[in-house]
Amino acid sequence: MDTEAVEKVVRMPSVKRLPGYLCILRRFQMQGRELVSTTHLAEEIGLAPIVVRKDLEITGITGKPKVGYPVPELIEGIENFLGWNNATDAFLAGVGCLGSALMGYQGIRNNGLNIVAGFDNDPAKIGSTVHGRSILPLKKLPDLVRRMHVRIGILTVPADAAEEVAQMMISAGIKGIWNFTTVDLKTGPDIVVQKEDLSSGLAALSVKLKRAKEKKEEETES
Repeated sequence: MDTEAVEKVVRMPSVKRLPGYLCILRRFQMQGRELVSTTHLAEEIGLAPIVVRKDLEITGITGKPKVGYPVPELIEGIENFLGWNNATDAFLAGVGCLGSALMGYQGIRNNGLNIVAGFDNDPAKIGSTVHGRSILPLKKLPDLVRRMHVRIGILTVPADAAEEVAQMMISAGIKGIWNFTTVDLKTGPDIVVQKEDLSSGLAALSVKLKRAKEKKEEETES
């Protein structure tokens, strides 16, 4: 792997910020804007211009001094880099409240991920549809992964079932797992896992709200 490719892989903070740029750029495109400067993007997203410039470098799209970036070209560059220009099929295991919500979230599809079907062990859910997707018995997942060559699994099962279902996915050929459970999965080096820790996000929100309240009280007292 060449140096540029390695740099692209390891700069994950930049990768995680790209969807934010994409959202802003799509809004600009709808407004009819053809060019955007690094400074304007930085103001919109709340970062320093040098950070924005380095983030966008990984897409291979470069702006022109005193001119900026062509909005359509930059949108295409980000979508290509993220692989969002072509939808990737995925299976979801665990069709509870969170799983059902993810299946109905259009933003996932807009960003290149197509949840083909959901899987569950609950007889009341099996055979039904959620947001137009069929809910199938969990035991059918391995066979369908192999037959349909699906490579991404979304895990929204209860914590006590997470490891077992993850291993089922991996054994069937899943290469990437989007993990919404609280469990740190035990996987091999060839399996990519992205864990979404919702409790950490809630904790951060709670602390920020507490600090904002304390600051307001201090200002009132002074």
